Amino acid sequence: MSLRSRMRGLAPGASQAFKAMKMPQPLNTPTLDYLSDNFLTLKQRVQDALLMQVDQPETLSRDELHRMIQGLVDRESDISPLEKDAVVRILVDEILGYGPIQPLLDDPGISEIMINGPRDVYVEQQGEVRKTPVVFRDEAHLRAVLEKMLAFTGRRVDETHPMVDARLPDGSRLNAILRPVAVSGDSITIRKFSQDPLGLTQLVEMGTLAPFMAEFLEAAVRGKLNIVVSGGTGSGKTTTLNALSAFIGPTERIVTIEDAAELQLMQVHKVRLEARPANMEGRGEVTIRDLVRNALRMRPDRIIVGEVRGGEALDMLQAMNTGHEGSLTTVHANSPRDCLARIETMVLMAGMELPLAAIRTQVASAIDLIIHQARLLDGSRRILQVTEVVGMENGVITTQDLFQFEQHGVDEAGRVMGRFVANGIRPRNADKLRARGIDLPSQIFGGD
Repeated sequence: MSLRSRMRGLAPGASQAFKAMKMPQPLNTPTLDYLSDNFLTLKQRVQDALLMQVDQPETLSRDELHRMIQGLVDRESDISPLEKDAVVRILVDEILGYGPIQPLLDDPGISEIMINGPRDVYVEQQGEVRKTPVVFRDEAHLRAVLEKMLAFTGRRVDETHPMVDARLPDGSRLNAILRPVAVSGDSITIRKFSQDPLGLTQLVEMGTLAPFMAEFLEAAVRGKLNIVVSGGTGSGKTTTLNALSAFIGPTERIVTIEDAAELQLMQVHKVRLEARPANMEGRGEVTIRDLVRNALRMRPDRIIVGEVRGGEALDMLQAMNTGHEGSLTTVHANSPRDCLARIETMVLMAGMELPLAAIRTQVASAIDLIIHQARLLDGSRRILQVTEVVGMENGVITTQDLFQFEQHGVDEAGRVMGRFVANGIRPRNADKLRARGIDLPSQIFGGD
């Protein structure tokens, strides 16, 4: 789609409207009707004049484009400074960014953008989901913005293939599903990721875990325990996985494997692998399982799989059991016990006719720790349990909770009240950590 076509479908007012939404007090300026005929006519005159002067305005820098459009607006109208500023911002965002949602993408306080058709745009901000005043002109405008997002990803979406997963240039993860599969209109979900990834120290400050838990988890990563981070959608699994990876030694070779590359490892010696869906002809697919198998031939010291969700679980377990200690991954699950059950199910999806007892033996010997976290009712994210996999007993995988979050209720503001506790159990893996020069004081685990 040409730039001229994209510009003509532009939805007005997104930048200023969203600024008004974030203000703690209402703006003391009159509300602008960005869909009025007068406003749209002016915007059309300005963008036509711009295209007469510059064939490819998208090649200009943001400052250059801003100055040029500002001059055209001053020449074409005598509207108020607020309206002029709105026209300039809207056109700049459309040409150099992603139109109405560009202010949302630029806002570091927003972690997720959810578009349910052209008129319903929601965001998650500080754990709270709210509707924004941002709108698209119509469905054609929304589809044009989506196509622009996908332009640099090499992926396509249309009525024949109505679903797509992609990664934007800034690392944000995009999922889109089109009408009529999405009954209410094209649906787009964008999960943003901080350019400065959070560490365990920041997670402690945010209340995700306690300092004594962070001390143990740092030791567990340095001591090369195999760790699974479990939890539901949006519980912060990837954030925790990224924070844990910071304690991997700088001399270790790391291979990361993801559906859409999200991890932001600080280490220099790393290889990032990303799965690829089949093309429109059904060829060229590269699955997570393909990448896990290939990673074993790359002489990794650590393998990090962003998420296991299928037969690759078997290959991951085999890697953990064959010298690739200290591997990390995440699993969608509702509890540590559910996590183990899901891993068993995913191993069966590999197509190997293994008896359940053999699968459980593999799981029990491969996984050392399960870190389970959740997004609570107030939007906060907590590590609810740090569970050690002990072994097998009577055909059942045995576990013990080292740490947990005890919820006591909610306060008058709706915030979850509770505390992190250590259960007084020294981990079975303490000997393994000690052998690697890590000797943790018993006080961490609630001992005397």
